[in-house]
Amino acid sequence: MITRNPMSRGERRAVLSLALLYSFRMLGLFMVLPLLALYATDIPGATPMAIGLALGAYGLTQAALQIPLGWLSDRVGRKPVIVAGLLLFALGSLIAAVADSLTGIVIGRFMQGAGAIAGTVMALAADLTSEEQRTKAMAIIGACIGASFAIALVIGPLLAAAGGLSLVFSVTAGLALIGVAVVVFMVPKPPAAVQVPQTVQRGQVLAMFASPALAPIYFGVFCLHYVLMASFLVVPAAMEAELAIPRDAHWQVYLPVLFLSVLGLLPLMRLGERYGRLRLAMAIAISLLLVSVAALVLGGGMLVYWVALVAFFAAFNYLEATLPSLVSKQAQPSLKGTAMGAFSTSQFLGAFFGGVAGGAALSVGGPVGLAIACVLPGLLWLALLVRLEPVPGANRAETA
Repeated sequence: MITRNPMSRGERRAVLSLALLYSFRMLGLFMVLPLLALYATDIPGATPMAIGLALGAYGLTQAALQIPLGWLSDRVGRKPVIVAGLLLFALGSLIAAVADSLTGIVIGRFMQGAGAIAGTVMALAADLTSEEQRTKAMAIIGACIGASFAIALVIGPLLAAAGGLSLVFSVTAGLALIGVAVVVFMVPKPPAAVQVPQTVQRGQVLAMFASPALAPIYFGVFCLHYVLMASFLVVPAAMEAELAIPRDAHWQVYLPVLFLSVLGLLPLMRLGERYGRLRLAMAIAISLLLVSVAALVLGGGMLVYWVALVAFFAAFNYLEATLPSLVSKQAQPSLKGTAMGAFSTSQFLGAFFGGVAGGAALSVGGPVGLAIACVLPGLLWLALLVRLEPVPGANRAETA
């Protein structure tokens, strides 16, 4: 249960500045999500498989580098790693902005992923907050990620209508550079004792993925972003083709849908946090996610589409906010950077395989194949939810 004690002034500054940093970075990534499957079809040689690779490419390099950079941040400090990652992300965005082929976009997306700092940012948030405030801090950052998702879905189509994918990637590079300024001038310096923890052994990293406390969380975030990437291979195109909504007007759908999704998000948060029924809240959210994505992929009319979009975003935003706070609670204090790196590795592997496997399923089996490819991993996630260990400090309702 979240403590009622207020954050200190320093904790508030740390959390808000890191939430701002994370939001700028994720805003750039999320803006491409509703656009790439639409605009890439105008590029010669585009196929569902190639578009899926372009959509998920950044996830592969993100996944490969999250743990090494998390480990490096445990050795040399969080801030240098974060600044270097933001600069690589900006470079990849510029490469994609000037690309005149799908291959160039894929290369830029791979370079974007090389700035793999998500785990390090989360670890820094844990460094700068007390144990009793950590869940609240992670929830605030998660909520800001959700807000950046909402903003991206609105302004992305507007930017693309004005200047295509090139303008979207250019703005993404600019946001990354603003993020560097946030790190340098706004984010507090973590305590020296936190910056030089003990050396992490390879066996400890592997043990995290097999840990009963962490493995269900890692698999969960993999599934969440797998489903997100795979579903957006068809959602924007369906809005344009089946619902007859012009691509530059898609924001007029996303804006009210995301606002309405808050009505579903709040009860889930209340159930999971105030009443301590975390497993039940997560099970409801996962079920909503799977049913809604099946409806979105298979179609069913205007009303079904709107209801499915609201349910999808309510479930996604709840799970996106909940999972990182669970990792911060379960990980050993000296291994937080590495644990969050493993979490982000799982997250971005999900994004990569969601794009690639989703593109392959769409090519082979059409919408039905894509729906099956999305639902099966989610059902396994539901089955593994029973292995989720109680969070330290959870109330009796959750541990009963």
